[in-house]
Amino acid sequence: MGRLAGRLIIPFLSFVAPCSAAPPCVQSISELRALLRDPAFPLQWRETTMDDGKPLVMSIIERDGVLFLSLVKTKEGLWAEGASTICVKGTDLEATFAAERMSLGAAAHWAMRYSMANGAEFTLTRVGATRMKIATAGWSAMFSALEPD
Repeated sequence: MGRLAGRLIIPFLSFVAPCSAAPPCVQSISELRALLRDPAFPLQWRETTMDDGKPLVMSIIERDGVLFLSLVKTKEGLWAEGASTICVKGTDLEATFAAERMSLGAAAHWAMRYSMANGAEFTLTRVGATRMKIATAGWSAMFSALEPD
């Protein structure tokens, strides 16, 4: 590489490097609440936009030192659950399930099974303190925070 090319690339790399930094990711409830700067961030959310009278309930728990998300369809059973990593994605959060760390339940219909066969990513968008939009490929719904038991 010529000296001129080297002089041009070095400043370019110093400009690009900060843009490629990995987003902050968390793997525990305490890390999640610290990331959100919300020590009371709700850990259970109920779907409010369903049209079948059977809302999904998303629970965030900690198992074996990692975040574990569970989506259960009321009156039907498990939709999906598994160990998850939650990362910042712009102004939203993204919960990622690796295929080998996720289980699909009987309540997950065929389209969701197909779309989640290789893992899944859920975008979590806060809408105020007690509402959140949860979305994945081909599906989204609004959820409200549930009071802790």
